[in-house]
Amino acid sequence: MMTVTAAHWLRLSLAGLLALQLATSSEAVERVPRPSESGFAQVDGISLFYQIYGSGEPILLIHGGLSDGEVWRRQLAALSENHRVIVADSRGQGRSTRDETPITYDLMADDYLALLDQLGESSVALVGWSDGGIIGLDIAIRHPERLTRMFIQAANVTPDGALAHDPTKDVPELKHYESISEEIEALWANEPNFTREQLSSIPVPTEIAIGEHDETISRDHTLFIANTIPGARFVLLPQVGHSAPVEDPKGYAQAVLRFIDGTG
Repeated sequence: MMTVTAAHWLRLSLAGLLALQLATSSEAVERVPRPSESGFAQVDGISLFYQIYGSGEPILLIHGGLSDGEVWRRQLAALSENHRVIVADSRGQGRSTRDETPITYDLMADDYLALLDQLGESSVALVGWSDGGIIGLDIAIRHPERLTRMFIQAANVTPDGALAHDPTKDVPELKHYESISEEIEALWANEPNFTREQLSSIPVPTEIAIGEHDETISRDHTLFIANTIPGARFVLLPQVGHSAPVEDPKGYAQAVLRFIDGTG
C-alpha cells in the first residue's frame, strides 16, 4: 500500500520504468521460462489473468498495487525450478478486468482464493510484495488453512504504516472510479485496517521483509508486524528499496526460497 503524493507518484513511475527496463532487456527475456498454462479465470464477476510455471509444491506470487505479474519476470526461472509457480494480475491491473464493485483487500483476496480453487490448489506458499503482501495477510487472517507459509515484503497493516501518510488530508471515498489509479489511491487511503488481535491470530509460518532503503513503508511499522504475528521472522533485504523484487531479483528469489524450502 502506498499513499499518493506527487513525490510518491514519481517514485511509483520510476519503479515501473525500472521494472519495464529489466523485463524487456535481452538478459531478462532469455531467463524467462515458458508458462505451462496461461489464461483468464472467471472469478467474482471478472476475468483474472494468470500464468503457471514449473511443477512441485505451489507458490503464489502477488504483485504490488498499480503494477502486474511482470514484476516477477526475472525470478521465475529460479522459483519454478522445483515449484509450481502461480502468477496473476490483481483485478483491474495488468490484463485482469474489473467491474463496478469497489476494490478492497478482502475482495482481491477472494479473487485469488477463487483462482486457487479453479486451479485445484487447496493450499500454497504465498509471496506478496506491497499490496500483494497486504492481500497475503488478509488471506492469513481469514483463511489461514489456505497457506503453508508466507513471505511478506513491504506491506502495511494500517494506512499510517506508509511514510507518506498525512492524517490532515481528506480521505477519498472508497468507491468505484472510472480511473483505476484513482480507485487504488482511494484504497490506499482507507485500507488496510488489521488489528493487533487479528495479526496475533495468524498461525501461518511467516517471514516479514523490508528493503534496507525502503522509501515507502516505515521500518518500525514492519517490525511491529513481525513482532505481532506469532513466530514471525523479520528480514532486512540489503541494498534495496521498496521495489526489491525488481531491484535485486536474484537475491530476492534466494531469500524467498530459503524461507519457503526451510533452508535458511
